[in-house]
Amino acid sequence: MLAASFVLVVEVLENLAYLANASNLVLYLTEFMHFSPTDSANSVTNFMGTAFLLALLGGFLSDAFFTTYHIYLISAVIEFLGLVILTVQARSGSLKPPKCNPATPNIPCQQVHGAKAAMLFLGLYLVALGVGGIKGSLPSHGAEQFDENTPRGRKQRSTFFNYFVFCLSCGALFAVTLVVWIEDNKGWEWGFGISTLTILLSIPIFFGGSTFYRNKIPNGSPLTTIFKVLVAAMLNSCMARSPSNAIESMATSPSPTPPSKQEGSIENHDKVEETYESPSRSLKFLNRAVVNIPAFDALKCSVQQVEDVKIVIKILPIFICTFMLNCCLAQLSTFSVQQAATMNTKLGSLKVPPASLPVFPVIFIMILAPLYDHLIIPFARRVTKSETGITHLQRIGVGLVLSIVAMAVAALVEIKRKRVAANSGLLDSTKPLPISFFWIALQYLFLGSADLFTLAGLLEFFFTEAPVSMRSLATSLSWASLAMGYYLSTVIVSIVNNVTGDSKHKPWLSGRNLNHYHLERFYWLMCALSTLNFLHYLFWAVRYKYRSKGSNK
Repeated sequence: MLAASFVLVVEVLENLAYLANASNLVLYLTEFMHFSPTDSANSVTNFMGTAFLLALLGGFLSDAFFTTYHIYLISAVIEFLGLVILTVQARSGSLKPPKCNPATPNIPCQQVHGAKAAMLFLGLYLVALGVGGIKGSLPSHGAEQFDENTPRGRKQRSTFFNYFVFCLSCGALFAVTLVVWIEDNKGWEWGFGISTLTILLSIPIFFGGSTFYRNKIPNGSPLTTIFKVLVAAMLNSCMARSPSNAIESMATSPSPTPPSKQEGSIENHDKVEETYESPSRSLKFLNRAVVNIPAFDALKCSVQQVEDVKIVIKILPIFICTFMLNCCLAQLSTFSVQQAATMNTKLGSLKVPPASLPVFPVIFIMILAPLYDHLIIPFARRVTKSETGITHLQRIGVGLVLSIVAMAVAALVEIKRKRVAANSGLLDSTKPLPISFFWIALQYLFLGSADLFTLAGLLEFFFTEAPVSMRSLATSLSWASLAMGYYLSTVIVSIVNNVTGDSKHKPWLSGRNLNHYHLERFYWLMCALSTLNFLHYLFWAVRYKYRSKGSNK
């Protein structure tokens, strides 16, 4: 736990650096780079989606060629360089488009383009590359510090994942309050500058734990194993079979290699993994990879490798079922922020920046995470007489249900907001509406709770279920799910606008005035899609059989 504590502190700083800008970026692009609300929302979801999708690259490199230790350090430097570029651009007026002229409101503002746009997106996507590498390596690096062959080690690892989400929220708390307030009141160069210094500070702190870390030794590309098994199974199914060939292949079929040599080892830690003498009966088409003599020596597969690929295939449906939840979460940093910007954001004499609204789910997560770990889980363990108390898939399912409720609440709140705008005669005005931004906090609360249940559940589920040689890559699927959610949000917005827009009607989500959007219809659509997605999830979850120690069968 001492080694993992360095990882938890670093996660606070890393998420502060990333989320301080991501949570408020939609307003920066709208007000300073002159994007339309829809364009800025799509740009933010594309940026955040790319950042999380690149976690797969970080996880792959950690498993295949480098350690999680080295990938974190390289990625932190890349994110630092991207933030330096964004800081310089925000500091210099000549590197941004000219300000809008209030005297000529009929003339549209000039959107950033050319070299200035190139500088903006270079900085953003360097940050995305760095964030992806960090997300793909840091959770696995922390989880590798625990001995999964003992109940105590497995319980500590479960606690680590809960507190990883807690620390993620701690960084978010500072990001969406202090740093966002500085960006709105002191200037964006200060916000980017704080993020730059924060990610720089995380590097020596991570170095500080070097003498305590245990690092899994990489042992080649996990993708190569997956590709080899799939190709061998397909080729062997096409080869002509004879009794003599079948007998010969059974005699010469590769035997499983001891895990310590095949899967890579962990320093100072004897890793024991389940081995197989014969293929299991599930996904039987893959068993062909070890039935016949392969046409090429490079396609020789052990039974262990075949079973590892089966595990990866079995967890993919669970991964796909979380896309819709993360599509809902994408609304927290896009349309929800823009909604809050039209409302009364005063809290007494203090004016709260709209991008600080995520403070509500963040605080709730920081309260719920320790309660979950120290009260709910021990109680569940006593009731169910199992080591985990609540299974990973049950936890993910709770998150999916909460996302359905959140979208229904969001639709009802938007109906109320537009009714207030109409009754006040402010549909075409930019003045704040006489309705408190606390109404928006309701959807943030439900989505924040969904995030806690699902993200921690996914991280632990993928890490514990995946083969040892693929754990960083598998854990990265949690972040890739976020990426697919953001991309899916962009796709759904585009499809909705194309379907609902014609010569007589404006699209639901177009224009510069949010009061003329049909955002409530969009939220109802998201609610319906989330319900269908939950039913899809139940189909796969009830059929899944756990393989990891300590999991409920």
